[in-house]
Amino acid sequence: MPQETDRKMMEILRILAERSEVLGAKTIAEELRRKGYDLGERAVRYHMRILDEKGFTERIGYAGRQITPEGIKELGKGLIYDQVDFIFSKFEDMMYQTTLNPETGRGTVVVNTSTFYYDEQLMKIIENIFKTEIAVSPYIKINTQPSSESYENQMEMDTICGTTIDGMLLKSGIPVVPKYGGLVEVKNYVPRAFTELIAYKKTSMTPLEAFTDKEMTSVLEVVSDGNGDIPANFRLIPANSREEAIGLFSNLKKIGISGLLKIGKPGEPVLGIPVDKNMVGIAVIGGIAPLCAAKESGYEVNIKMAESTLEFSQMEPITTSKDLLKPVGPEKGEKVKFLLSKAWNLIHEVDFDPESHKGRVIVNVSYLKEEDFQEGLNIFDQVMASRPEYCTSKYYQIVSGPDGKKGLATVCSLTIDGILTKQGIASTPQYGGILETEGKSPRFIELTAYDGSSLDPHEIYLSKGLTSVGDSLKSGGRILASLKEIPYVARPEAMDVLEDVGDAGFSILKIGKPSELVYNAKVERYHVGIVAPGGLNPLAAIKETGIQVEAKAVETLMDISQMEEF
Repeated sequence: MPQETDRKMMEILRILAERSEVLGAKTIAEELRRKGYDLGERAVRYHMRILDEKGFTERIGYAGRQITPEGIKELGKGLIYDQVDFIFSKFEDMMYQTTLNPETGRGTVVVNTSTFYYDEQLMKIIENIFKTEIAVSPYIKINTQPSSESYENQMEMDTICGTTIDGMLLKSGIPVVPKYGGLVEVKNYVPRAFTELIAYKKTSMTPLEAFTDKEMTSVLEVVSDGNGDIPANFRLIPANSREEAIGLFSNLKKIGISGLLKIGKPGEPVLGIPVDKNMVGIAVIGGIAPLCAAKESGYEVNIKMAESTLEFSQMEPITTSKDLLKPVGPEKGEKVKFLLSKAWNLIHEVDFDPESHKGRVIVNVSYLKEEDFQEGLNIFDQVMASRPEYCTSKYYQIVSGPDGKKGLATVCSLTIDGILTKQGIASTPQYGGILETEGKSPRFIELTAYDGSSLDPHEIYLSKGLTSVGDSLKSGGRILASLKEIPYVARPEAMDVLEDVGDAGFSILKIGKPSELVYNAKVERYHVGIVAPGGLNPLAAIKETGIQVEAKAVETLMDISQMEEF
């Protein structure tokens, strides 16, 4: 099966990338067996010849193969359906490898690895955040890159990742379920509630990675005046293990590891997240918080989450620290609102009729400064005219905005789910993603599930600058797209409905076959995948030129009669 063959080759690339050395077929076969793939040396050589031909690996004499830069690139974006599953398994792997003994202070911890160019002011910012204990631990390890003309001042800094906490709970015999990464709002130095969340499962991007953009966090403001948003993680443990967990946190704090925001009581909500009565919720500061502060200050920092494990005794405290945040009091904040809950209500209200071209649609509303609006509108028109298939619909509307801004309302791709639902076809939004349009066949290179996220994935991708819609107008680029699923038995009727939808000025990129991979994205068995372009693609093109865009996806409903037709 081609799909299974692709997975085996991707695992070979992962093994070569993880070991960072030349490996022979025997060693790779042994590693593959450890991962559950029963391949002999002969079969491994066959797969590696294919990887050589693709340019993803290269042979080094008789010693074996090593991964190439192209192979590393492919590993990052190829087989997106596998990458979605891999992210969570990666954290489980890191948890298992944690061996720290809190009594001796020896053993391995999970670390984040951040790369940046040395700057004295940057180091002061990082140190200052560590000083306030807005981190898992002040222990770090600095690795200076090999000297060269281009890397002379580049540094690597390992910081302790919150996954170390999960690993320590597991090693203590406490079942632990990592659930979410997100942002916690702090008011008057008191953590109040999670404001944004992404589930660890069903995403190709590490949850906290989605919130490392300087526009997302405000760690510096928390330190300066006690108000802002900091990265944090949330996990669950059984209720009867609570006292044991409290004891573990106490022992860890003695050796300089904590970051604990709150450990709830059985069934008690934790920072706005509901918890089952037989479970206990735990919220811990994200270990990347000090590096987020550096990014907020405008510094270029490449952060890789839960990148590897490191012997704790090799790390040293960057500073002495004292807790700046105050204890969390009784729960007062609102529960976190997940995107799909809002989306389902809007989907239900869609009543657009593809035949009469009348009714309401779901719209995104994005705002630009008035002085940038005309230039932005020119780019918007260019995208709509040259690549209408990359736009959800030909309908749009100019609206007034706050603080003298002007807005552009564009049709959201979730409207398609509403139209199908009104026709009695169960359509479920599954993923928002980045679709690479280069080459003969487009493919998703990023996917985040709508279920379990408080933000529309497309807003996250825009914030992180992952699109290249402008490039796609001429050749290949990266556009926003969404994947939805319908029952396979409804495919013939759905195709008829979507044909009418196309005639009404909407775009559908692909309708898959039953259980078929759609642009490299996995579809549940007995279902069919439908891919639609993101309604924010014209706004992404504007943002790519440097114009500030405040994008709001899945914002509200609008009657199509109130919109203009391009």
